Amino acid sequence: MRKPFTALLLSLACQSVLAAPWNAGAVYQAGQQVQWQGQDWQAKWRTRAETPAANPRGSWTPAAAKTTALAEPGQPQPPTLQQALQYEAALTDTPFFRNVKASIRTLPNAQVEQVTPGRAANPLNVRRVERLLPAAKWEYYFSRRDASYSYQRFLQAIAKFPAICDDYGDGRDGDAICRHSLATMFAHFAQETGDHNRSDTVPEWRQGLKYLREMGCAETGPGCGYNTECADPVFNKVWTCGKNADGSWKKYFGRGAKQLSYNYNYGPFSQAMHDGDQSVLLKNPDLVASTWLNLSSATFFFVFPQPPKPSMLHVLDGTWVPNAADKAAGAGNNFATTIQIINAECGGGTERQAAQNRIDYYRQFAKDLGWDYGNEQLSCANMQRFSAASSAAYNIYWEKDWKWGNDYKCQLVNYQTPYSALQAGNYQRCVEDNWNVKLK
Repeated sequence: MRKPFTALLLSLACQSVLAAPWNAGAVYQAGQQVQWQGQDWQAKWRTRAETPAANPRGSWTPAAAKTTALAEPGQPQPPTLQQALQYEAALTDTPFFRNVKASIRTLPNAQVEQVTPGRAANPLNVRRVERLLPAAKWEYYFSRRDASYSYQRFLQAIAKFPAICDDYGDGRDGDAICRHSLATMFAHFAQETGDHNRSDTVPEWRQGLKYLREMGCAETGPGCGYNTECADPVFNKVWTCGKNADGSWKKYFGRGAKQLSYNYNYGPFSQAMHDGDQSVLLKNPDLVASTWLNLSSATFFFVFPQPPKPSMLHVLDGTWVPNAADKAAGAGNNFATTIQIINAECGGGTERQAAQNRIDYYRQFAKDLGWDYGNEQLSCANMQRFSAASSAAYNIYWEKDWKWGNDYKCQLVNYQTPYSALQAGNYQRCVEDNWNVKLK
């Protein structure tokens, strides 16, 4: 049995006392202790008139000798901030969380915005990209790009996530992984935002980044809202939508290299870009198009896992190790698996056109970047979706812990909440928001 924080965390200020005898007419709240037949018992939940007994399905469970702390007996008290953070650390001290947190670490925005092509003080991973992908090659690859997708902004998007094109201290080839990563990202750029104009003199694989905002969508005018969820008070409490001056909801149509859409994608992206603050991009969604965030949306999705799917970075650099279930589904450390991750255009026995496009574009980028894909699986025609049996199926969100005895705690769950366990500060926010307290 896990005791409430009162007993665990205030024990130094407590002294042992006898529990009061059980009273058939009394109402007991969860956590209160009584004495019955020479033994101390603790209430699992609110109960009245039920005799304490060794019944695992009943309202009572055996308890240690009751203690009296600095609060009313039976009333659990909030932990200190330090204690809450220690509890969070205990739940996330696993190889998965350590590897993922290392791969999603970010550079402060003020430093990102100092990045310019050729700057000697650029971060290591940016300098590697500049060496493998000089500005002239960027212009060649994206001959039909929107002007807002500049080479500088791409370097800034790389700088934001230092794990992309980083050094590896365990023998893995940083240059090779970077070439592989760039070819993969660019193939997906070409499919997601390409012009797909076969009559153009520029081949399709070089038509990527054509669209900055979703075709036919604008800040003003009808349609393209992607904001019907905003009217739901429950859903809107999770990812609170911004409003225009006239009271209408902001629009969350596709923007940037990832064509980010819907408030439940803008919110998490905003948290990653702005130190946990979801409101910045929910209130100002067009920043995803008009600033260096237009390319950072793509690097964000490249490094962040979406359990049961691993991150694309960990697929390509070998950090993710597929288990038997993954292998049976056809997934592995290859480009094909990134197609399944990014848009699930796989399965059915034949290659879908969108998946085939990605494969064709990938071959061209890989060849030009010097990545040998000869032994790599490219087809995902027979690949199944990731399942709960995957080695990447981890719980990565905090939610209120509803279990008895876990007052002022949050637990890890497998569904999306506003509290990603991958980002610092979210455990504290989860406890404070759900239990209406302020941890100190």
